Amino acid sequence: MQELSKMEESLNQLKDLASNPTKVHPVKYALKTFHKNPKFYITSFVWSVVSTVIGIGLFLNQQQVLQERQAQNLALQENNKKVEKSLKEFQERDEYKINEELKKNLATNKEIYTSTMQAYESLTDIPDTNKKLPEFKKQFALILSYLSETNNSSATAELKKLTTSVDAEKKALVAVPAAGGGPSVASAPVSNTPPGSGFSRQSVDVNGSKYVVDIVAGNLGSTRVIVDTATDGDCRDNCPVLSVGEYVARNGAYAGINGSYFCPADYPSCAGKTNSFDTLAMNKNKKYINSDNNVYSTVPAVISGNGFLRFIGASQDWGRDTGVDGVLANQPLMVSGGKSVFGGDADPKKSGGGSRGFIANKGGTAYMGIVYGASVAQAALVLQNMGMDNALNLDSGGSLALFANGRYQAGPGRAVPNAILFVNK
Repeated sequence: MQELSKMEESLNQLKDLASNPTKVHPVKYALKTFHKNPKFYITSFVWSVVSTVIGIGLFLNQQQVLQERQAQNLALQENNKKVEKSLKEFQERDEYKINEELKKNLATNKEIYTSTMQAYESLTDIPDTNKKLPEFKKQFALILSYLSETNNSSATAELKKLTTSVDAEKKALVAVPAAGGGPSVASAPVSNTPPGSGFSRQSVDVNGSKYVVDIVAGNLGSTRVIVDTATDGDCRDNCPVLSVGEYVARNGAYAGINGSYFCPADYPSCAGKTNSFDTLAMNKNKKYINSDNNVYSTVPAVISGNGFLRFIGASQDWGRDTGVDGVLANQPLMVSGGKSVFGGDADPKKSGGGSRGFIANKGGTAYMGIVYGASVAQAALVLQNMGMDNALNLDSGGSLALFANGRYQAGPGRAVPNAILFVNK
């Protein structure tokens, strides 16, 4: 305690000196206080020495760490140089060059195969009665011959020619004559008013452009709109199919049209999923198909009931009510609330002049039909100009078929897994 008191006294004297340096001479003051409390000054001196030694030690340690890191960096740089040299030597070896060439060839072959498959699928959408089809088939056979000889350059050149020719021909097919004959495109009367009942073939004017439309009207007070499927259950491959005419006959319907998109048997890309479709449907037997994988589906759908057609923007918005007559999902929704709601997308199959099937309503009348020589977006404008309240796009191309007045007005097309039918109540 005595030593602590002396140290406190010395500190107080130092403070007093700092506040009034002229009061005491520093040297004299230091000698005086040293004689009074020598241990305080010795302790301070020793602490200063220890602090200095520790600081020097830390500095030397940091220098050593820095030197070690520099040595490691140099070693890494040398190792990288060796790796780069080895990689360069490897890349100059024949097997590496051969492997790179093989990779390029595989990528080229895959691209050619995909293009060839797409060309074949386009050919299957052209009617068998088309006069240019035999020539297209000869071109396709030549492409296969080039591919068998690994003559990729010639195969690619022929593919481009064939694709251009097929696309031009499909655009020229602005109408499909009825199986038993019928009026030509030029003779279809111009009218933007849909029929009140029965079948009509008419030209619809959209801003000066005319589109031929085959359309069947069904008053919902006397007509049931049903969906029929070739099977009551989900099907992933080799699914049952029927022609539209067979669906009409077995249900006693007075009109029918093919339904949703599906994977045709004559499409190479459909191997392993032949004739399957994955969108929601409820058929005439009250059986829901593809229900599980459409719980969160954004694909639009049409629901038919007693005296009504309801169109929804997403299948997920519909439950699994079996009190209705039919449910079928497909895309896109073409018209909603009397306005065209589809302006096109990135799918090339929806663009260009094709034949576009639809199911629609206007007030208490249901309509099914085909707009010829139109993209899906153009067909939506046609149906808007006809005054439709709502309309949903259906499958087209080689699957398209419309049955009315006791015969095919278009088609018969492929056999299909589902169809929409008008049946008298």
